[in-house]
Formats: sequence, C-alpha cells, structure tokens
Amino acid sequence: MRIGIIGSGNIGGTLARLLAGAGHDVVIANSRGPESLAGLVAELGDRATAATPAGAAAAGEVVIVAIPFTKYTELPATALAGRIVVDANNDWSGAGGGELSSSEVIAATMPGAVVVKAFNTIHYAHLREQGTPAGTPGRRAIPIAGDDAAAKATVAALIDEIGFDVYDVGSLADGRRIEPGSPAFNVGLTRDEIAAALARTSPGNR
Repeated sequence: MRIGIIGSGNIGGTLARLLAGAGHDVVIANSRGPESLAGLVAELGDRATAATPAGAAAAGEVVIVAIPFTKYTELPATALAGRIVVDANNDWSGAGGGELSSSEVIAATMPGAVVVKAFNTIHYAHLREQGTPAGTPGRRAIPIAGDDAAAKATVAALIDEIGFDVYDVGSLADGRRIEPGSPAFNVGLTRDEIAAALARTSPGNR
C-alpha cells in the first residue's frame, strides 16, 4: 500500500519507519519542504519518497496526519478527498470547545475524506519499541474511532502489521473518550484492558 504521512516529527517519523519496514511505500511531507526530508528518506531507502503535503495527500491511499493540531486548517483538503485520513492529533488548544473530538474538527474541513482517529494515545517511543507479533500474550492495543467500518478495518490492519492489537471505540464522536484525560490515554493496555478502562466512562465523553 502507498501511505502518505503529513508530519515528520516524532509520531510521523516513527510511523514512516514502521510502515516502510512492514513493506509499504511511504510518501512523507512536512512544512519545511521535501529537501528537509533527505536524511529520513535516505534512511528508509527505496520504500520512501519526500513530497509536499499536497503531494503526500494525493499519493496515499491512506494519509496519516501527524502535525500540531493548530495547523489543521493548512491541510490540503482538496487533495485529501477520497482518501482515508488517519488523525493522530490531540486538541491541546481546546479548539473543539470540549464538544468535538479533534477528528470531528478536522473532518469538518475535508468533507470528501474518510477520517479515522488513531495513534493519538501512544507515545512515539512506545510506538517504536513496544510492537509485538500477533497473538503475543499481553500485546498492547491502540484504540481507534471512526464512522466508516471499512476505513477502520484498513487502519486496523496496518496497526496489526506494525505490532499492535486494535480496540474500536466507536464513532468519531466517541473518539473523545480516548483523548487526553482518558484512562486509555498514553497507557500500555491490552484490548480487554482498554475495554474495561473505558467502561468506567460514558459513551461520547472522556
């Protein structure tokens, strides 16, 4: 699969390495331009190319957004139409006013895309280091949320490939339950442990 990644920081760079290592072609972009990514692309080899954000969006069947949340209005919405967009952000700014998940805010700016919330709950070092083969006892799970079952299945398959189980929280609105303050946020839990932790919260709330 060809995967676009907009954002080359801790999460974006880590996912580029993991997904390229899993055999996917990665097209990565940042706000500084493709030339700034020469080192990362050289590290990843033939599986990686650098592009502008619009180029990464147009190239990817799945496009991961891992930029500071306050920059979401700069995303190439037109190029993302028809793509599965994975929102790895957290709304530390409060732009959603507490009523919307970060993914709902982003989705509202790109009506042609299918947005799935994932990777916002895990520290990049844990993402890099804690992946294990499927079936490993105590395997860590990553929660996801979204309104499209097929898109979530695609994202879940990628997560499994890089070493993690998946827990489906529900809709994009339910994604508020896995944002900062959630008992599932930045904690190494199995799928069953996430279910138990979130059972202590009401659907649609943190």
